[in-house]
Amino acid sequence: MNFNITLLPGDGIGPEVVAEAVRVLDVIASKYNHTFKFIERLMGGCSIDKYGSSLTDETLADAQSAHAVLLGAVGGPKWDDPSAKDRPERGLLALRKGLGVFANLRPVKVHPALIDSSPLKPEKLKGVDILVVRELTGGLYFGQPKMREMKDGKERAVDTLEYYDYEIKRVMELAFTLAKGRKKKVTSVDKANVLESSRMWRQIATQIGKENQDIELEHMLVDTASMRLITGPVFMDVVVTENMFGDILTDEASVLAGSMGMLPSASLGESGVGLPHEARAGLYEPIHGSAPDIAGKQIANPIGTILSSALLLRYSLKLESEAVAIEKAVEQTITDGARTVDIGGKLTTRQMTDEIIKNL
Repeated sequence: MNFNITLLPGDGIGPEVVAEAVRVLDVIASKYNHTFKFIERLMGGCSIDKYGSSLTDETLADAQSAHAVLLGAVGGPKWDDPSAKDRPERGLLALRKGLGVFANLRPVKVHPALIDSSPLKPEKLKGVDILVVRELTGGLYFGQPKMREMKDGKERAVDTLEYYDYEIKRVMELAFTLAKGRKKKVTSVDKANVLESSRMWRQIATQIGKENQDIELEHMLVDTASMRLITGPVFMDVVVTENMFGDILTDEASVLAGSMGMLPSASLGESGVGLPHEARAGLYEPIHGSAPDIAGKQIANPIGTILSSALLLRYSLKLESEAVAIEKAVEQTITDGARTVDIGGKLTTRQMTDEIIKNL
């Protein structure tokens, strides 16, 4: 089968880890008789430098017409000026909105061989397998008005936390659907004791919970959830939450796996309308940032990006066997003792990928 994949390597270590994921996908294409056509485009800081825009219309169009998009990372100190008209993160938000990807899936699974890589006690980590479902295109990051102004001689900044009921409903329904294939438990995280948007979030979660009696639903305030992720993560299954809460909680959850370099993500939308395939529009990326301090040193962990490519195969291309093959190869590689610097080893980015490819 033939598939078009848009590559957005981005900034920092992004190009390094995306290149390794492409190597893995090339092996999959050869073994399973597929053709992956990769189209590489600039996005983020590198796009600002060349085009004056973090996301050009042409790049967005290429992403929208592809079967899936694989992203590295964006940003860095070079583009951190808060007064700048455009920043790399703005391009990322525009890409998510343009693709209509409203749910970000972040699996957090602790490999038994890496329990000692986490600062948590080993007994807290055994059996941890969490799927965080983060609402991605609403909330504080997108609400309007968003501005800075002078008022009564003082500077004032405004961000608006805004949700429509349908935005909450669709991500909640996805969370319950995913829970059916797991441990049948959904933890809905909000701040309903303070925020009106969270009270609506909880109301809709309760309603959908009543429609899915086979799934256990628990409500949890975000501050309690941040504590529970550390003190009792094994009791969590599917965690669904709004945009900013999910952004923060998943970075915290990366500590469980031992390194942010280990964790993938999939951002999903509705079925690809108008595309020549029955698939969800998908944006796939590791959860880590651009890590400019190690860019070019070939020491970045490629596993998060490689596992993101497995999610790409599963959700957008509907190639389950191929996705499982990558995940099993990564698992075997870790079991065999292969390690990059971030998880206590000495392998380079390319050497780690070489080991994974050997196990494919």
